[in-house]
Amino acid sequence: MLSAKDIMNPNVITVHKDQSVRELAELFLHHHISGAPVVDEQGRLSGIVTQSDLIFTNKKLHLPRSIAILDAFFFLDNPEKMKQEMKKISGARVDDICSKDPITVRPDSTLEEVATIMAEQHVHTLPVVEDGEEGRLVGVIGKTDIIRSMVRNS
Repeated sequence: MLSAKDIMNPNVITVHKDQSVRELAELFLHHHISGAPVVDEQGRLSGIVTQSDLIFTNKKLHLPRSIAILDAFFFLDNPEKMKQEMKKISGARVDDICSKDPITVRPDSTLEEVATIMAEQHVHTLPVVEDGEEGRLVGVIGKTDIIRSMVRNS
């Protein structure tokens, strides 16, 4: 049975949280990738950023729905969600637009576990981290890696 270490790409292209959104877009285009792990100064995984995050920065701002009763306004949408959306739309750095606390797998996770996570969680870029406190990044699995493993093992 195949595991994450068998299908992952060990040559991971990472980005730093202080990189600009423009640099990120250029990196994605240059390397033909759709996502990348975000690492901190020590190289530890701190997030994941994808093409969808980049596209979101060009999205039209959705104004929250509200109702007025007497002299008070009551927002029907979650104000915290609005705040996060505004930060992401106006983001200039990777840290502004990336998803924090990404879903990860271990090198010994089975192909079935990886595929299930990707399908059920709608994840297209899945970091592979070693067990331990530091959770060292050892690879990344993309949708293409899953498909490639299907072709090789059929």
